[in-house]
Amino acid sequence: MVNFSLKGKVALVTGASYGIGFAIASAYAQAGAVIVFNDINQELVDKGLDAYKEKGINAHGYVCDVTNEEAVAEMVAKAEEEVGTINILVNNAGIIKRIPMLEMSAKQFRQVIDIDLNGPFIVSKAVIPGMIKNGGGKIINICSMMSELGRETVSAYAAAKGGLKMLTKNIASEYGQYNIQCNGIGPGYIATPQTAPLREPRPDGSKHPFDQFILAKTPANRWGKTEDLMGPAVFLASEASDFVNGHILYVDGGILAYIGKQPEGE
Repeated sequence: MVNFSLKGKVALVTGASYGIGFAIASAYAQAGAVIVFNDINQELVDKGLDAYKEKGINAHGYVCDVTNEEAVAEMVAKAEEEVGTINILVNNAGIIKRIPMLEMSAKQFRQVIDIDLNGPFIVSKAVIPGMIKNGGGKIINICSMMSELGRETVSAYAAAKGGLKMLTKNIASEYGQYNIQCNGIGPGYIATPQTAPLREPRPDGSKHPFDQFILAKTPANRWGKTEDLMGPAVFLASEASDFVNGHILYVDGGILAYIGKQPEGE
């Protein structure tokens, strides 16, 4: 019998007050896990706690900056004391700055790298000792199609997510001997409140150019939903994936497999 149950597990999902992190944490709760999450300020943590409560989930929220090594160590210690040893970590917290490279300052570049790459390093480092002591664990890094592809205006984000892909492989290489599996999920273009303006029809009823672009590049011919990430996330957190390590699972509707539509008449 394949075991997808997370009953008795404690899952820490960073930046999970809303969006993709919230969807993944909700799926874990449905599979039986106890949810721990953080966000950058109390307002976001309270917003997350209310959202989880509305779904009937008793989540544990902490204010913590994932780039602050001392604060992360304190959060993990507190969570382990109040909730239990962390069995599952999802490094979800991240930002993107859409700025052409020549207009981007080194400070802005560093900020994206700090949150999207250094953050997962710091949080993983904080939970791995407990996982080793506990006989194993699961680390899931939220990568991106930009772990594989480049695109205008996202040089820092692509550099960070490419680095995160390789950090995933290295954690798998270094700590697989302790029954720790580290894998990544690479979401495609997901329909969230943040992307809603890109999907709304223009005043004349036609599709937004970016919406047309995404649909044309996606064999599934649609944007992803946060629900599309739930099954893959549960799989990578469960015993069903105990021999899957160092893998990036792209949940992108087929974008990375597709060269694009052939122009008509050719």
